[in-house]
Amino acid sequence: MSVLVEFAMFPTDKGESVSPYVTRIIKMIDESGIPYKLTPMGTVFETETMEEALELIKRAYQQLEADCNRVYSVVKFDIRKGKSDRMVQKIKSVESKLKKEVSK
Repeated sequence: MSVLVEFAMFPTDKGESVSPYVTRIIKMIDESGIPYKLTPMGTVFETETMEEALELIKRAYQQLEADCNRVYSVVKFDIRKGKSDRMVQKIKSVESKLKKEVSK
C-alpha cells in the first residue's frame, strides 16, 4: 500500500517568519528515513501504512508543542493499495504524457 501525504504545519503565534519552526519538522522527517519532498507550500511524504503516516504527523506536532501555543496544519492523504514509490511514479507518468503531447 502507498500512503501519500501532503501537509503543512506551522505555529501561528510566532510572527511573520516561521521557517525556524518548520525546519525542526523537516529535520525530524529527514532523520526518520521516510522519503519526502519539501515544497514552497508544504511537504509531501510517502509511507506504506496509514499508521506510519499518522505517527509522522504526530511527531511533526511534537516538534512544536513545547514552545508554540497555536499550531495550524493542513493534511491531505492519497491512499492506494497495491502500489509503491508513487512520489516518483506519479510525476513520471505526467511527464511522459507531456512529452507525447509536445511531439504531436
